[in-house]
Amino acid sequence: MAPNTQPVLRPTEHADLAALFLFQLDKEANYLAAFTAKDPTDKEAYLEKYTKCLQDPTINMQTIWIGESIAGSIAKFETRGDTEITYWIDRNHWGKGIATTALKSFLILETMRPIFGRVAFDNFGSQKVLEKCGFIKTGNDKGFANARQTEVEEFIYKLA
Repeated sequence: MAPNTQPVLRPTEHADLAALFLFQLDKEANYLAAFTAKDPTDKEAYLEKYTKCLQDPTINMQTIWIGESIAGSIAKFETRGDTEITYWIDRNHWGKGIATTALKSFLILETMRPIFGRVAFDNFGSQKVLEKCGFIKTGNDKGFANARQTEVEEFIYKLA
C-alpha cells in the first residue's frame, strides 16, 4: 500500500453517516455481510440507529479514511456480555489490505479483550482479515441473515 493510501482512523462524526449509509446499499457487500438491517435502503432508520450509537459510551465507532475520502467504518460494541468488533469497507477498496490495516490500528486504540468477530461462513475475505489480525476461530453459530432471507452459519473468532 502506497503511503498516501494508508487508512487513517478517526472517531465517527454524524456527518460521516450519509457516506457510510451508501456503502451498505451495495448488494454484493450486503450479501457477504449477511447479518444486516431488515431494509438497508431505509436511510431514516440507519441514521436513527447510528446517531444513537454515536451517543453510546460503550461503542467505539471510527471512520476509515483514505486521503480525503471515507473508505469504511470500524467499531467495537457490547452484546450479550461480549465485546465484539464490526467493520465495513466500501467495495471500491476491497482487496487492498485496507480492512486488515484498519483493524490492526483499531486494536491498538481499543484494548478491551477478549474481543470477538463474527463472520458469515462464506465471507472468506473477512475471515482472512480477522486471522491476519490474530483472531482465532473458536466456534460457530447460526442466525437469520436479513440480507439472504435465510438462516446462515457464522464463524466466531476471538482475540484474547
